[in-house]
Amino acid sequence: MSDAHTLIIGGGQAGLAGAQALRARGLRPVVLEAGPEAVGSWPSYYDSLTLFTPARYSSLPGLPCGGDPDRYPTREEHVAYLRRYSRLLDVDIRTGNRVLDVSATPDGFAAHLADGQVVRAPSVVAATGSFGRPHRPALPGLDTFTGVLRHSSEYRRPDDWAGLRVVVVGGGNSAVQIAVELAEHAVVTLASRGTIKWAPQFVAGRDLHFWLRVLGIDTVPQFRVIRRGGRAPVLDVGRYQQAVAAGRPDHRRMFDRVEGDEVVWPNGLRERVDVIVLATGFRPDFGYLRGLGALDGEGRPRQVNGWSTTHQRLAYLGVEDQRTLGSDSIVGVGSDARVMARRMSTTLGLRRPTLLGR
Repeated sequence: MSDAHTLIIGGGQAGLAGAQALRARGLRPVVLEAGPEAVGSWPSYYDSLTLFTPARYSSLPGLPCGGDPDRYPTREEHVAYLRRYSRLLDVDIRTGNRVLDVSATPDGFAAHLADGQVVRAPSVVAATGSFGRPHRPALPGLDTFTGVLRHSSEYRRPDDWAGLRVVVVGGGNSAVQIAVELAEHAVVTLASRGTIKWAPQFVAGRDLHFWLRVLGIDTVPQFRVIRRGGRAPVLDVGRYQQAVAAGRPDHRRMFDRVEGDEVVWPNGLRERVDVIVLATGFRPDFGYLRGLGALDGEGRPRQVNGWSTTHQRLAYLGVEDQRTLGSDSIVGVGSDARVMARRMSTTLGLRRPTLLGR
């Protein structure tokens, strides 16, 4: 058994928030991060990505985001913020440590790493999010496509496919943003199963997240919404909706099937396509817990409010709708982390005074 009280698997914003909260209660967490630095998947997102939330709501506990509070931080700004946050934490963060499997032991858990190491602790927090498990739906004939097939997780910049015929599959924020950006460089169709749901970025002159915070909708548990495969509306100041309405990109109902390098639309039209981008979301990436029986048949954690229903000392952070509407974002993960740390210290029988609490 190591001297750690808790192993946190995943060093992104959820894992870092969890480490801060546990340390604030006097516990000794060890963060195991598969990548070369504790910034999660942010460096792998597309170049033009910006946060959906203003900087004033885009901070983890204990370290304000800084700068203009009303700006929308870019991907690179957020990566730099997470780097700074991880450096300032008084926590053992071990990068390059990919967890393959977690097993139960008489004293707690053992994490089996890709390099053969085994790290043990009385408790575990799974905070690996979903970016490592992109959802690729089995669309009719997609396996026969002879063009370029990519998931949105593999998209970086529009000039990679300039001048090509592109179909973007999906109707959420990423699908719309990628399709609109690509449409300035290529011939693009946005294909979805239904209409696109829009939500205004600003209401009465204030960002939507201001009102969500004032009303408690994004961080209060009773406003949690279980989407079960549904999608959140596309936040927009008007740019994206105007672009789609103008046909840049054009929006169509999902194609019936793919045949070689062609897609067949519901009206029977056949079109040659160079690239298909699947902006079809992600699924929880907790495969290393499967041996514990902690996941359901679809790989989702068996949990209530972020606490495992199968193992007393197993918790989760960063899961969609875990406790609140913002549980899988930087907006809500800090409050979830504090709740987790309080319960974890009680579960472990450690009622030490707060050291770094915020």
